[in-house]
Amino acid sequence: MSLLKYCLWLSSATSVRPEAKTALLRHYGSAEKAYFAPEGEFVHIEGISYKDAAILEKRDISRCEFIQDECAEQDISIITIEDSAYPKRLKNIFAPPVVLYVKGKIKNFDELPIISVIGTRKASTYGLKMGRKIASEVCQCGGTVISMLTEGIDSEAARGALLAGGKCIGILGTAHEKQMSRLYEDILSKGSLISEYPPGTKPQRSFFRDRNRVASGLSLGVVVVEAPERSGTRLFVYEAAEQGREIFAVPGNADAVGCEGTNTLIKEGAKLVTNGSEIMEEFEALYPEAIKLRPDTVKEPPARSRNAEPEIKKPHTDTEKEVDKEKSKDYICLHEQLAALNDDQLKIITAIDSNAVHIDDIIENTGLSAAKVLAQLTVLEIKGYVKREPGRRVSLKIAKK
Repeated sequence: MSLLKYCLWLSSATSVRPEAKTALLRHYGSAEKAYFAPEGEFVHIEGISYKDAAILEKRDISRCEFIQDECAEQDISIITIEDSAYPKRLKNIFAPPVVLYVKGKIKNFDELPIISVIGTRKASTYGLKMGRKIASEVCQCGGTVISMLTEGIDSEAARGALLAGGKCIGILGTAHEKQMSRLYEDILSKGSLISEYPPGTKPQRSFFRDRNRVASGLSLGVVVVEAPERSGTRLFVYEAAEQGREIFAVPGNADAVGCEGTNTLIKEGAKLVTNGSEIMEEFEALYPEAIKLRPDTVKEPPARSRNAEPEIKKPHTDTEKEVDKEKSKDYICLHEQLAALNDDQLKIITAIDSNAVHIDDIIENTGLSAAKVLAQLTVLEIKGYVKREPGRRVSLKIAKK
């Protein structure tokens, strides 16, 4: 077991908050160094509460051998945050799991265009249908679907992915042995199931909230199919936005209580989508080999007759003075619009210094939070200052002078 047991020690301390474990690893650099740290130090580390420190100070490694034996028995792979196989996309989020307990066929998570499909448990017939449809189309376009396997939209999304012959990743809020079901077994046939909780862990209510960060952390984007105004789905979305993930939403009836949340997300800047192709085209430039958009959604240039004469542009004969013409809305001098922008919006405009800048670069260059950048980009897009490009990129629609 050697070094593995120290990661298993930290992973098995399931009553310790994920952010406290991250603080411990950040302070000491590894689980092994944390384990052998002088007694009484943990409580003085920023991000670790008295309760967390008290549990960690016990340094209980008694379950480590049991965990390893159970993982071998259940055919579960153990991937620690110190392993090269740990998904980089997930490693870069706030408070990533110390250990992933992975079962199934998928291991190369960073190489896949992964989309979380989520929504309410109390879904309407329309919501269930759209959950299946969106997930199926994402897979048909080369994507992989993440589901948290709860009843309603999530489980229907998993079924839609499987019916399309695609890959599905289930994120569990319990240890593997607590989640056995027909859907669980079906996903294993082509996909994978992931838990951050070792075998033998007793379920806790907080686990189901904590798994949101894992699902969104592995994803490129999140699509909300149906959700009421007050729901766990919206909490998931806010966490995904903080991680800089792309947010999509399927519109619903304006008078349907179950659609109030999704319609509000669209008002707040989530991209309105009605099929899986619209989601996957956002990431086509990043994964050109994997993503193949469906033919009926690819816009072909208008057909031209073989014998048609080439178009000849007529010489400009407009005698109207240039100064009398109304300037194009797409290209407005920046200094004329400064009064309409707040400080955050100006920072974002300044950070877009090329034809198409990735949103992650804007977040890094401005020093603003992901949620604030996404919200302000939506405002700037509505006002006509910026334009969304495929691959989570943004370009200016104004001339910087």
